[in-house]
This record gives sequence, C-alpha cells and structure tokens, in this order.
Amino acid sequence: MDVKIEKLIYGGDGLAHHEGATVFVPFVLSGETVAVVPTETKKKFVRGRLESVLTPSPERIEADCPHFLICGGCHYQHISYAAQLGYKEQILRETLRRIGKIDWTGPIVVHASPPWGYRNRAQWRVRESGIDDAPQIGYFQASSTAIVPIETCPILSPRILATFHAIRELLSSGGLPPSLREVEAFADERDESVLLTLTYGKFPKTLSETQQLLREKIPALASVLFQDVQQNRMELKGPGSLNYSVGEFRYRVSHLSFFQVNRFLVGEMAQVVEAAGTGELAVDIFAGVGLFSLPLSRKFRRVIAAESNPVAVRDFKDNAAAPENRATNKIEIRESDSVEFLSRARQKTDCVVLDPPRAGLGVEGTAALRKVGPATIVYVSCEPSTMARDLEIMVAQGYAVSVVHLFDLFPQTFHIESMVKLVKR
Repeated sequence: MDVKIEKLIYGGDGLAHHEGATVFVPFVLSGETVAVVPTETKKKFVRGRLESVLTPSPERIEADCPHFLICGGCHYQHISYAAQLGYKEQILRETLRRIGKIDWTGPIVVHASPPWGYRNRAQWRVRESGIDDAPQIGYFQASSTAIVPIETCPILSPRILATFHAIRELLSSGGLPPSLREVEAFADERDESVLLTLTYGKFPKTLSETQQLLREKIPALASVLFQDVQQNRMELKGPGSLNYSVGEFRYRVSHLSFFQVNRFLVGEMAQVVEAAGTGELAVDIFAGVGLFSLPLSRKFRRVIAAESNPVAVRDFKDNAAAPENRATNKIEIRESDSVEFLSRARQKTDCVVLDPPRAGLGVEGTAALRKVGPATIVYVSCEPSTMARDLEIMVAQGYAVSVVHLFDLFPQTFHIESMVKLVKR
C-alpha cells in the first residue's frame, strides 16, 4: 500500500491512514509518501515494513551506520539531527496533552547532545553461531531476540567502541569462552577507564587467564566482574568501581550501579536539578549513586535520599562522605523502595526530586507524594507517557507545571528524557 505519513509518534513509527485503518511504519518522516508492506493486520490498524520512499522529505539523510535498519538500537539515523530534536519536542508536547491533559504552550527547553560518540555505557549480546564460526556479538534485532552481529557502532564513545572491538577480536580468536552471554562496558567522563561486566551461561574455569587476556587487549580496563546469574555466582577482579566526575562532584560508580549514559549531558541535568530551588529540606527518591543529591546539598540545609539498589547505596554513601564533595552530615541515605519510603514519610519538605524507572510513580506513589506536600517537585523521566499520566494526578492535587526540559540523552533513537518542574498552587 502507498500511504502519506502524517506524523511521527513515540516509539519510532510514523502514522498514516489507509482505507479506514491506522498504519504504523518505521524509518519514515512526516509528509513522506511511502510504499508499505503489511506485516501485521488487524481490523483497525496495520503494522508495516517500509518498502520504498516515493516522495522523500527534505530532512531525510543517509544513515552513518551500516547496521541501521537491521539493528534494533537506533530509529532516527535517516533524520537530520536538528529535525530529530524538533520531532521529539512535538512528541513530548503531544504526549503531555493527550495522556496528561496538560496543554503546555510554554517553551520546552531543549538540551542537544553531540549526535555521535555520546554513550558511556553499552551492552552487547553474545550467542553461539551454531556452526564452527566464532560466537556472534552485537545487539538484538528490533522486536526480536535474534542477534545482529555488528562491526561498529557510531553512537558509542571512542573508548567503549575500542572495547567492543577488543571483545570481538577475543571472541573470534577463541580467547573468550563460548559460554559468554553478555558484556557490559562503562567508561568514565574522561573516556579513559573502563568497567567490564561479563555474564556467562556457565562459569569458565580460567577466570584468571581471561582477566589477563582482557587487560592485554584493553589497557584502559579498571575492573572486571564475572557473573553467572543462574547460579548466583560472581567473581570480581579489580576495585569494582571507577570515579566519574560531574562538575565539582566526584561519584564512585560500581559495576551494578545505574548512571546516566550520555557523557555530554549528565552535567547539564545535574545543574538544572540544582537550580530547582532552595530551602530547609529536599527529598531525592530513586536516588541512584547520588547524582542529584550532591548538588541539592548545596541549596538545601538537609537532603534525605532513598534508593533500593544496595550496590548504588554503597556507592552513594561513599560519594556523600568524600571530602571533595563536602556533603558529609547534610545527606541522609535510606536503603528503601522509594514509594515505600514516601508512604512512611511524615516530614513536610520543600522539594522532592524523583527519577523513576519507565513504569513511573503510579497511583500509590503520587498519593504518597501528596502526603509530604512539597512546594516544588522535579520529575525526571525516561518515559513520557507514564510521566504524563503521573503529572495529570499531580495537577489534580494542586500543582502547576512551571518548566519543561527535554534532554536528548539518546540521539538517533526515539527515546526522550524529560524534566518537569511543578510548583504548588
């Protein structure tokens, strides 16, 4: 079928209509006329595969990566970067209106990133090829668990990309055992030091030899963690963490801790949160290793932070106690589920900062938040639909949206990181 694309929607697809059905197709742009091969047909909608572009948009460009359209990691490499930002701003505004019933007509502050080489963290899947060839390493194909073997990935930082090439070479030469299932790499802000986490289907007997091979091939390797999730077995070779500097603050980040993946924008995010306000007490939930708590300690007399990941809590305590961070005795850290922590809280607070997972805060969380009655809420989100759902509840509870930021942490993809500040009416 030939269709004209009306708009892009969250998730990477373009939307069109054909004979009364809504059509969803990836790798298109608004205004284009395209030929689509249906891959899933229901009564009211069709999912399709792009066959050809009949009338291209002037914003269409050639993709930089040879694996684009096959690998499931990127969705927008066919779109100029300026146009990507424009589409994401439109999608965020529409999501706030459609799901959150928030007709935000004010500006959305867009924080652009260098479009390539931005990722400080990557995960690669490893599978045996089923023949005599070396195991395959790469990413999942879109909507599939099939591995797309890759040779390069231009969104990775230079150090992470060099690490990938070293791992790929070791797999092809037999230096790494075929039971390897996943590799995760994380680099510091200078792109100099690397943490590696290797996950196995069955633990190899030669971990010391593997460690030595890795250090020879990856001179920047600071620490490596071997794990077998099924057997609940881990073995650490090295300090288990690296230091990551953001502005004036130093953060310890361990193998299993969460940290933002865009090495260019993490500092801007922390600065925006720090500017959220001042007062006696700020609460930081889903606090991670303290990325936002440390800057908040400069503006508030006290900060109480909640985090459920015990590894992140250990890092956080180290970060709060570090002399260079000057946060000792200003931050109280609770190892707790963030929603449970809020539900037990009794103190009124000036500001709550939250950075939940994709599921958002939910009805229980927003009800608990209402009890502490913050004057200001800063909501950081990687999923605009669940954020919009939560914001609708907060507005009904007496808050008003005052500022909306869009941080493009994931150029070349449909993902949107946003930050909304709400004030109590």
